[in-house]
Amino acid sequence: MTKTPLLEIEDLHAKVGDKEIIKGFNLTIYEGEIHAVMGPNGAGKSTLSNVICGKPGYEVTAGSIRFKGKNLLALAPEERAREGIFLCMQYPVEIPGVPTATFLKHAVNAQRKHQNLPELDTMAFVKLMREEAKKLGIDNEMLKRPVNVGFSGGEKKRFETLQMSILKPQLAILDEADSGLDIDALKVVADGVNALGDGKRSLLVITHYQRLLNYIVPDFVHVFADGHIVKSGDKNLALELEEKGYAEFVKEK
Repeated sequence: MTKTPLLEIEDLHAKVGDKEIIKGFNLTIYEGEIHAVMGPNGAGKSTLSNVICGKPGYEVTAGSIRFKGKNLLALAPEERAREGIFLCMQYPVEIPGVPTATFLKHAVNAQRKHQNLPELDTMAFVKLMREEAKKLGIDNEMLKRPVNVGFSGGEKKRFETLQMSILKPQLAILDEADSGLDIDALKVVADGVNALGDGKRSLLVITHYQRLLNYIVPDFVHVFADGHIVKSGDKNLALELEEKGYAEFVKEK
């Protein structure tokens, strides 16, 4: 059975201000695949995730990104989200005054409307939210609080995972999802992410360290240095990087 390309990035160049960060990046992710992008600080990993999701302040100067065959660069950030792209942020933002449950309900129904599905009423949504929250060890009191306000680092990552569990994106991008997590929280988050796997949903895991990949096992590992992929391999490449580091891929300036 032929797999369908989900995300296609060709010769991508992008800059922030006058500084070019992404320099000729190429990557194709097919349905159901898990790709890990690893690299040293400053390589451009987070810039890549922000460009894919359309965060303002990043200018694409060359190349293309296609998602499900559509020109992703022509879509606004919210349109990309409704198409099925989700970013688990390294530093989730706080949104004072917006209850977590309200935020999630609006997000779910915006997505369902885009898919020509009926919106969930309050009772149906609350049932779904509580079921998914229970799996992640999130209590009902947390769901009543404003989005990420007063959350610990681990709670923020659990909430990001809850969003993924409810929205069920076709492509989830995890940007340093293991940052600030202890082992127990890491396992909970990884279990939530792995539960999304259905052979069609794909993951792009961005990380410095191999430890996350003990729990979310990649099909492909890519070394990202100086704005582009310099080496690709299977999960064993992550083990090599853990042992040897990134020194051989970093150019002296």
